[in-house]
Amino acid sequence: MTIVSVLVIEDTPEIGREICDFLSLQGMQVDYAASGNLGLSLAKQQHYDVIVLDVMLPDTNGVAVCKALKQNCDPVPAVLMLTARDSIADKSLGFDAGADDYLTKPFDLTELLLRCQALARRHQLHQSQTIVIGELAVNEKQQLVKREGKCLKLSSTDFAILLLLVQAYPNAVSRQQLVNKIWGDEAPDSDVIRSHIYTLRQALDKPFSTPMLATLHGIGFKLQVQG
Repeated sequence: MTIVSVLVIEDTPEIGREICDFLSLQGMQVDYAASGNLGLSLAKQQHYDVIVLDVMLPDTNGVAVCKALKQNCDPVPAVLMLTARDSIADKSLGFDAGADDYLTKPFDLTELLLRCQALARRHQLHQSQTIVIGELAVNEKQQLVKREGKCLKLSSTDFAILLLLVQAYPNAVSRQQLVNKIWGDEAPDSDVIRSHIYTLRQALDKPFSTPMLATLHGIGFKLQVQG
């Protein structure tokens, strides 16, 4: 089980301590910052699944901190903002800055825990950048493909096709789905699709002993892993 890491940025020591103690008792790894600048510094130095961020801070405002977190942290953390203001206009500012969730003060600590857990699950899922299927590894962010540890050179379109197949695995992707996802309204003729499948197969399968890209006649294409 993955331990959830949380950074609490809250300028009221009593509230910050209460949140940190409660989340720690629930098995989370928790750090605390009493100012926005300290929180930003910590977030840039290490990875957090969730950042609990107060809107009102002594040195800056939570909206500005949220925007900076989303722009400067890699991987990007999920941000749960705490606010005493519950108007739509106030929340809109936070969401526009990249906030993932809002909780209005006063709040129940159990609800805070549940929201942190939900955000962490979503965040950890999204941050799994490398998808592994058998001997194939695909990193979407880096546009990197390896099979048996060897890097494969693909065009941007061939990579997009492979990524769709990886995301659909073990199901098939139809020709129409390929067209809709990659070319949109500018549908190519069948020869273009056939050409890309050919070049993808040359890179993905030809240098190796077993094929992974299967054509399902009348259906589409899928990835397969030899038992």
